[in-house]
Amino acid sequence: MRSVYIHIPFCENICSYCDFCKMFYNEKMVDSYLDELHREIKETYQNDLIKSIYIGGGTPSCLNIKQLEKLFSIINIFKKDKDFSFTIEGNFESTSFDKLQLYKKNNVTRLSFGLESINENNLKFLDRKCDILKIKETIFYAKKLDFDINVDLMYALPTEDMTILNKDLDFILSLDVNHISTYSLIIEDHTKLKINNVQNISEDLDYLMYETICKRLKEKGYLHYEISNFAKEGFASVHNLCYWQNQEYYGFGLGASSYLSNKRMTNTKSITQYLKGLYSYYEEVLTKKEVIEYEIILRLRLNRGIYLKEFFEKYHKNLLDIYDYQELLALKLLNLEEDRLFIPEEKWYISNEIIRRLLEAEVHG
Repeated sequence: MRSVYIHIPFCENICSYCDFCKMFYNEKMVDSYLDELHREIKETYQNDLIKSIYIGGGTPSCLNIKQLEKLFSIINIFKKDKDFSFTIEGNFESTSFDKLQLYKKNNVTRLSFGLESINENNLKFLDRKCDILKIKETIFYAKKLDFDINVDLMYALPTEDMTILNKDLDFILSLDVNHISTYSLIIEDHTKLKINNVQNISEDLDYLMYETICKRLKEKGYLHYEISNFAKEGFASVHNLCYWQNQEYYGFGLGASSYLSNKRMTNTKSITQYLKGLYSYYEEVLTKKEVIEYEIILRLRLNRGIYLKEFFEKYHKNLLDIYDYQELLALKLLNLEEDRLFIPEEKWYISNEIIRRLLEAEVHG
């Protein structure tokens, strides 16, 4: 089985930190885009069984009802597993009750909202809006309609201190949703923040914020199942687990990425090219060594880590024969419990460094 990501690049507002493929909403452009998206899916989809669909952006909820209906009719082409997960992203301000009902009618199971912060200075810095009553109302109706719900929290902003962070956490915890994604601010190229030469906060404060988030969410019963993600029991993101477990997926739409048959492909970010049917921008056939590297990098983001027997069955090699991780075990940067190799949670903050050292410990000869 594979998963499907569909990119909707349109937004009513462009955030200062966003480097995703996006543009301002234009009704006529959306209609043309959906027509081309339909053609791309028909050309590429191989009629295999789909276990999850994720519609991201951009801001998919900024589409009007008619456009959303068209999008859902396009998606009907996919053969879905009986337990498939179907997520759509959105902002609270563009999610109406009518849209929630339409999502339900079209078998959407999960909503992911970009909340980020409720602090006025943070919101101004991020170029975002926030209406607390609207947020509470939307969450209330989404729960009534029995959706799984994720909200995003962004932290480590230059406009933020521990008091602001804890108030954001208080509010998010009061919503009692079953999944929370947390993101430390990264100042990406080609964003307003980068152009304005904004600097990151100190690493010490960033770490303190990360540690506080982990502690508070775990105290409220959230499982810290991935470096940046927390879920109540049974509510981990099925779609994102596909990425972290290095499984195959389709990516459709502007700038979307796919991973199929050991090939990583990325679509064009040019709307002009895309609307001409020139979808592909980059394609790379991975060697077995590169596939294994991705497996390690992605799976070590998870609390479950790498199951060594499963790794051997997949690649017909013992991981220790490829990378000598004994020193990392001795330093307690990796743990080995029975068949499971993983980064201990207290070391997740430096996981990139640990993974780099593991990959450098390649066994030669």
